[in-house]
Amino acid sequence: MDLFSIFALFGGLAFFLFGMNIMSSGLEKITGGKLEEALKKMTSNPLKGLLLGAGVTIAIQSSSAMTVMLVGFVNSGIMELGQTIGIIMGSNVGTTLTAWILSMSGIKSECFWIKLLKPESFSPLIAFGGILLIMGTKVDYKKNIGNIMLGFSILMYGMHLMSEAVSPLADQPEFGKLLVAFRNPCLGIITGAVFTGVIQSSAASIGILQALSLTGNITFGMAMPIIMGQNIGTCVTALLSSIGVNKNAKRVAIVHIYFNLIGTLASLFVVEAANELGVFKIWESSITPMWIAAVHSLFNLFTTIILFPFTRQLEKLAKWTIKDKDSDSKEECTVLDERLLLTPSVAIASCGECLFKMAKLVQENLYHSLELIQHYNSQAFESIIRKEALVDKYEDKLGTFLVKLSSCSLSEGDSKEISKMLHLIGDFERIGDHALNLAEIAKEAAENEMDFSVEAKKELLCLSDAVREIVNMSFRAVIEKDLELAKRVEPLEEVIDYLKLQLKEKHVERLKNGKCTIDQGFEFSDMINNCKRVSDHCSNIAVCLIKINESNFDTHEYLHGIKANQNGPFVEQYIYFRNKYNLS
Repeated sequence: MDLFSIFALFGGLAFFLFGMNIMSSGLEKITGGKLEEALKKMTSNPLKGLLLGAGVTIAIQSSSAMTVMLVGFVNSGIMELGQTIGIIMGSNVGTTLTAWILSMSGIKSECFWIKLLKPESFSPLIAFGGILLIMGTKVDYKKNIGNIMLGFSILMYGMHLMSEAVSPLADQPEFGKLLVAFRNPCLGIITGAVFTGVIQSSAASIGILQALSLTGNITFGMAMPIIMGQNIGTCVTALLSSIGVNKNAKRVAIVHIYFNLIGTLASLFVVEAANELGVFKIWESSITPMWIAAVHSLFNLFTTIILFPFTRQLEKLAKWTIKDKDSDSKEECTVLDERLLLTPSVAIASCGECLFKMAKLVQENLYHSLELIQHYNSQAFESIIRKEALVDKYEDKLGTFLVKLSSCSLSEGDSKEISKMLHLIGDFERIGDHALNLAEIAKEAAENEMDFSVEAKKELLCLSDAVREIVNMSFRAVIEKDLELAKRVEPLEEVIDYLKLQLKEKHVERLKNGKCTIDQGFEFSDMINNCKRVSDHCSNIAVCLIKINESNFDTHEYLHGIKANQNGPFVEQYIYFRNKYNLS
């Protein structure tokens, strides 16, 4: 093996990692929506977590990305430590699929159909199909499929380069002498762990081992400890991702390490005992890429089976390793963890959850503020102040995170979702501000013992009911993604505009007749103006949902169009709400 073979080996590794990255990115984008739905169904049931972990890892072809994702979830407070253990186990099982795909490189036969299964036979065709999809379509879904196909082909080409680079080793006695050292299982485990930790890809280290096995010099006894060590080495990614997170998130990485360490020790004990008893007749036999994939799968399945009943004990062990202190009992989680940026579709789902929490706080504040107009309560006012501060925090953190997320590689659907959320958080925050304004007006009126007339109170109650309904409709349209409900918002907004004019006219009449004072007039006018502003923002929210869904941001054209149609649904809804909120 000369210097150029070493160059080829590193080049093959580079192609392998690059192909894996492209393929994983394409898979993550194409399964984004399904992945989001799966993550919403996360429960404390370890069995469901195990199946979910295996499924997600197969979908995105990266156990490292899955573990980093879990660290981010726990650090953000989206998940508890106990929920992640089953998922970590499932992730280790799911990652074995890659080894089976790579094992096809070891197929040897003169039969045409079997020969067709070799990666070097079909990879060029897949690469050609992938580039046609990327260059020949503007549809994101097809482009992502093309990226997956191209990434797979590059990965397989990298595997072929590595195999070709190490093939001369089969005839070199020095290589055989070097391999004698690997008959020591401890050295094999350390080598597998260190190499995998350096390149941070268990798939790549498995691929290199499979390439070396094609020389015929790697035995079962050498390969098994290396495979076990590779599973320990893959924990490095989780360890690095746990830097700067809270204690619970650090425990996710610790659970991952304990799981692989205990599994390695148990497996090594069983393998060595079986070897001593003479059960393994193939211990000194050469191992093939297919058998490496099988051993990899069996190791992870065995580790999962023996440790699955002890998920609670693993959690306790992690908590014992990283102990809580009194000062850490109220450790605050971040709203959104930047580690989630590695999987944009999951990050978008987490942003959606934060957006819904923000919307709920704003809605509660507005309803309480409208109640204060009728019956002031100092405790309710203090609660509104606290919640408004939390709304502002959500707006700041969510806006910053979404801007960072928008710079990632995104599908068209994900880009639309980010654009929509960036529009919505501004309107939610402004509605929260108007809710606070209403509460402050109610407080000032109560402190000055300012009492409105019975007629004015009835008018404000009618306006408040209309505002409650428009807020409920627009917020539900966001949460339920209901465009039909969003289309009902604009007619009610027009009715609230009309109510505002009516209330001002009636107020002027009361001023003329001496039924209210100038000071009362200022308070009354501020209340109806804030209610009107709330309805305006609800209109913005509804139009945003409709127009972004149509990939069209011309809101003025949309509003003009629906109002110009005198016989359309808009007029019917307008008449309905006009009758419902009739001051007379």
